[in-house]
Amino acid sequence: MSHYIAEPCIGTKDTACVNVCPVDCIHPRKDEPDFATAEMLYIDPETCIDCGLCVDECPVKAIFPEDDLPANWKHFIEKNRAYYQVGKDA
Repeated sequence: MSHYIAEPCIGTKDTACVNVCPVDCIHPRKDEPDFATAEMLYIDPETCIDCGLCVDECPVKAIFPEDDLPANWKHFIEKNRAYYQVGKDA
């Protein structure tokens, strides 16, 4: 199972979660070219090891395990997945 970043991250993009992730599955980082234009941060569900370290670090409480994601934010599962599919399907 993976964790997912949801609506509270939009416009915030606090990277405290990036710094604690042991498998580097949260992007874009501040040093990546698309950081400035990205709406929010995203978790790669294929890489996430479900450790949960990012949850407590998020100051806006935007990160949830899949089972705990509020129903009105379930579409963020696909938003996170889609971020990592860009360029892979071409």
